[in-house]
This record gives sequence, C-alpha cells and structure tokens, in this order.
Amino acid sequence: MIVRWRGAYGMKAVMLAAGIGSRLSIAAAEHSPKILLRFNGKSLLQFHIEILKRCGIQEIVLGVGYRHQDIEREIAALGAKDFVRTIFNEDYEEGNIVTLWALRDELSCEESVILMDADVLYDEKLMEGLLNSSHQNCLLLDRTFDPGDEAVKICVRDGEIVEFRKWLSAEFDFCGESVGFFKLSAETARNIIAQTGLYIEQGRRHEPYEEAIRDVLLTMPRGNFAFEDITGMAWIEIDFAADIERAKAEIMPRILTAKCDHNAVTTIKRNRIEANSL
Repeated sequence: MIVRWRGAYGMKAVMLAAGIGSRLSIAAAEHSPKILLRFNGKSLLQFHIEILKRCGIQEIVLGVGYRHQDIEREIAALGAKDFVRTIFNEDYEEGNIVTLWALRDELSCEESVILMDADVLYDEKLMEGLLNSSHQNCLLLDRTFDPGDEAVKICVRDGEIVEFRKWLSAEFDFCGESVGFFKLSAETARNIIAQTGLYIEQGRRHEPYEEAIRDVLLTMPRGNFAFEDITGMAWIEIDFAADIERAKAEIMPRILTAKCDHNAVTTIKRNRIEANSL
C-alpha cells in the first residue's frame, strides 16, 4: 500500500494486494485473496478503509492480480468505489516486486508516500505512529518476533539501520521485525522505483520487493532513514494458515481492547473539557 501526502494528512494510499497467498492453502484456488480474509466480521480491506479514512487518507489504490474480480466486488459491497480504485498486475504469479513495478507511477511523483503490505491486521496506532513520525523516511520495528527465516529483520547499530533482510549479515546492537509499512520522501520513493526497474531489466522478477528498498536504504547518507519502535502493539502479517488462527484468537481481541481503552480515555478527556467550560 502506498499513502501519498496532501498536506499534513489528506493523502492517497496504494496497497500491494496482488499475490496468490499460496502458503495459506495447498489448493490456492480454494481461498480468497488475503485482503478479503475476514476477522471479527470484517475483511482486511474494510479494516484498511476504515483506518485510513480516520487518518485522513483521501484515496486507496490497490495493486491487484489474483482473483481481482472478488476484490472489485468487495469494494462495491462496501460502497467504497469512490474511495478505492485498482491497478491490475497481469503477472501477479511472479514476485511482489513486479506488483511494485506495476504501481511505479504512484511512487514516481513529487509527493511523500507510505508503502505498505495489504495482508497485515494491525492496531490503528501503528499507522498513526508512522504518519506522525518526524522522520521523512521511516519504517516500523517490532523487537518481539520469531527469529527464524520468515521475518524481514531490521538490524540497528548505534541508532542506525545497518541491515534490512530476512537473513542477518551485519553486526548489530538489536534487531526487530519489519511490519511492512514504510514512510518515504518523494526522492526516496523515486529511487526505490528506479532500483525496482533495474531488477525488472535484469530478469529478477521473483525477488521480494524489500530487496529494492534495502538497496536504497543502505546506500543513503547516515541519518536519512530511521525507524519507529512499535514493540508491544498488536499486529500480524497473514502468510500461513496458523497466522489466521492467531489473528482471530490473539491479535483481534488485543486490537478491540486497545480501541475500547482509547475510546474510554477520549470520553474522559471530553467530559473534563466540557466540565471545565461550564
């Protein structure tokens, strides 16, 4: 997903949502696109729409492929055709870097953007933290993660990001997992698309899109790319069937509890303000 700023908020969002999600099921054709998986009665797409609208986003653009007609029907069913549009990637069975390339015009512009995976269920405060970050180029880091080969890791040394990959190849003070949400300046976004174009020219169409981000991130001057630590917040990327079960049993209840707590605090503050104004 890419979120484009128009002023402080009022941005456009674009999501990477084209993949088959074959690791969810042996027979990929039997399951819906991951962005249509439902939690607490809502699809991931609906969660994205609601959160991004509350954050002031003006439009969502989806990079779609696998069973894109199902996604179009969900957009219509949600009454969101005036808020969500799609770009079709006919080569969606290749790597997600191809979907990023299909969305190149959405990144090659004069505006800052947010680049995001669409298969993430998350607490709204993660998005707020990224949007409110003082850093032009920023990603989200969670220090609590499974250290296996699946997580895309962010390694930090002396306060600087020194590696961004699934496997570790640098000395670091600590590392965490990337949520898959990135805040990028217009220049950095253009550089990532240029690097993505090189991968496509070289026939590296099955590479993960994070590799293009890594190439740009690690060649930027010191201090030009930073992170926000969201350790302790509720989120999960949906890759495997077990992730769906964990999302339902653990992550969704935590999100709902956090939302209730936030609403309670907001109500208390509002009541205090009203009482003081009497």
